[in-house]
Amino acid sequence: MPEKTIPLLPCQTIQPVVDFYTALGFETTYLQKSPYAYAVVERGAIELQFYGMKQYEPTESHSGCYVVTDDVEALHTAFRAGLKAAYGRIPTRGLPRIGPLKDMSYGVRQFLMTDPGGNSIRVGQPISDDFSMRPVPKETFARALHLADLFVDSKEDLPGAAKIIDKALDRTDERPTPEQELRLLVLRGDVAQRLGDTRLAGTLLARAAALALTDAEREAAHDALARLAELTARPEEGLS
Repeated sequence: MPEKTIPLLPCQTIQPVVDFYTALGFETTYLQKSPYAYAVVERGAIELQFYGMKQYEPTESHSGCYVVTDDVEALHTAFRAGLKAAYGRIPTRGLPRIGPLKDMSYGVRQFLMTDPGGNSIRVGQPISDDFSMRPVPKETFARALHLADLFVDSKEDLPGAAKIIDKALDRTDERPTPEQELRLLVLRGDVAQRLGDTRLAGTLLARAAALALTDAEREAAHDALARLAELTARPEEGLS
């Protein structure tokens, strides 16, 4: 048989992790509770294995894996629907959580989700033949967006992303294009909401919604507009 890599991921308690992946459409193909906790979940060709560690702290986890797919839109939609059915909302901060779809600067369209064990599962689809990191843009606001996206969706450093965006938006010597301003405001509002500052998030998202865009700018900012609509229509879904 061909070689296959199976991630072995830690968690503090097995059952909440199994329940999370069940909501995503995974089948639990093995579950052991003693002498130590262990579980295997599978969905098509995706197989993940988990082991329990009583002293493990999920909020400090750095573990995870990358899942490559040829239809990231379908998986994102299916996973969100499963979480909404299981939890009564789509969790966007805390544990567990799922993030938005984005085109990244290394040739993939991806989203991130984090399970109750703190494991970060990145799901992506190649959109380029070149997976090398793109050079950091020199233009002020393109640079800010490039770096902030990496901080949010690669490093998962939300305070770091907030500092980058705030510095860009506070500039008085130059201004972003309407499309850049929209993307900066939506990303900063998203970060604020995920950090628990719902008042700031509301202010930033209202500013973004008030921007006038041309049809071409709206097309270029499609993902940001979709995220804006989601955050303003269902802000309560990220509050736990």
